[in-house]
Amino acid sequence: MKTQSAVQRLLLKTGCTSLIGLILLVIFLYICHQIGIINAWLFPLKPVGVFLGGGGLACFFIAELWRRRWKRSIVVGVLVVLIGINAIAYIGAYTLTHFSAPGQQALGIPRPHNTRNPSVIGLQYVTQQIPINQKEWLETWFIPAKYSASKGTILLFPGNGGSKGTQLLPPAQVFNALNYDSLLVDFRGVGGSSGNKTTVGVREAKDVAFAVNYAQQLNLKRPIVLYGVSMGTAAILRAIAQENIAPEAIILELPFANLLNAVRSRLPSIHLPPFPTAELFVFWGSIQHGFNGFSHNPAVYAKSVNCPTLILHGQLDKWTTMTEIEQILQNVQGAKQLVLFPSAGHNLLVTVDKKRWAQSVEQFLRRL
Repeated sequence: MKTQSAVQRLLLKTGCTSLIGLILLVIFLYICHQIGIINAWLFPLKPVGVFLGGGGLACFFIAELWRRRWKRSIVVGVLVVLIGINAIAYIGAYTLTHFSAPGQQALGIPRPHNTRNPSVIGLQYVTQQIPINQKEWLETWFIPAKYSASKGTILLFPGNGGSKGTQLLPPAQVFNALNYDSLLVDFRGVGGSSGNKTTVGVREAKDVAFAVNYAQQLNLKRPIVLYGVSMGTAAILRAIAQENIAPEAIILELPFANLLNAVRSRLPSIHLPPFPTAELFVFWGSIQHGFNGFSHNPAVYAKSVNCPTLILHGQLDKWTTMTEIEQILQNVQGAKQLVLFPSAGHNLLVTVDKKRWAQSVEQFLRRL
């Protein structure tokens, strides 16, 4: 009986603490928002509110049921299920945002390596590193234009789980034929760059900014044009919105509108239900990496884009809907163009229809 009473008191105390904490948090955020210290809407208010408010009410409910012995097994079962679901979500979020080296016994997907380099497609290149700090760097390949009078410089960024050697060589070959210099960049965590994590475009936005500043320091030929694939597009848009970079133009291939929907659309391919798995993955991924994944919305970042923008999209893409593409396109403030590839899904489009891809890019660059 003493143990029962102690558990009940603990549950009641936890419930009170959660609800009081929620109230104090709301008051604190409201005050800070009103005086301009922070933007409260950038915080994951919904999941935090559900966690604290729902958790507090659940504790009161469980404390009441705990008094009834015949329901104790149900209460314990519910708790085990809830803890188990969140533990699985935590591990899942960790696994999908970390890379493991070959032979390494660790959670994570295999680290993307550069198994090919520009020489295999007949292009000369120079390997360079962009230092970030004493322990971090970005590895790049610089491919000079085909002829001496370069028309400008293209900075290329891969998608999630890709590297410059696995995703960026086909488009770089076309840019080279159009006589542009190319700087192919590995985000942190992949290829020849440092680290072993991905944040699906959040930290990668800083990598884009580092690369742009590096190109400017080298006085590379202008215009500076940014090209990204999938996650690379999110990093470019976030870098423009939050890292104060100003490229002359951007090319976005296979963009996604917001992180939560992007996670939802991919979960069926690994046989997981979109709800509530996506919400749990984004919540725990945010906790692990220290950012608010619920506010990671490239469609919103697009409102800060004032330069010419080309969007390339496969009409059979099952991960990003046309509604999301049109939302991004509508939010872009500068001159914009959308080119659709009828027979392509979420694939590197230059490998699906090289002629259409090259013509679209050439016409866009010619107008700069």
